[in-house]
Amino acid sequence: MLGIVVLLALVYAGDDLAARLPIPRGRNPYGTVDLNTLYAIPEKNRKTEFVLGDPQTVTCLHALFPHFGYNPCWYVERKKTQRIDE
Repeated sequence: MLGIVVLLALVYAGDDLAARLPIPRGRNPYGTVDLNTLYAIPEKNRKTEFVLGDPQTVTCLHALFPHFGYNPCWYVERKKTQRIDE
């Protein structure tokens, strides 16, 4: 069990180091993803109307784990549609 914890700590530390230093040289650790905003507006007849909002550009990080307040790009790519309930 201790070996798994140490291995996870090493992977996280390596991921953090790769995010701080551009490894390999010249690699940009940040990326951008365009998100679609979908507003869910409840109606009186218990149905929901969906209205597509303006797309937003979000900064993400090319890493396995979130660092510096940015989510990883692989996670943001999977959640491209953001639903906002009103």
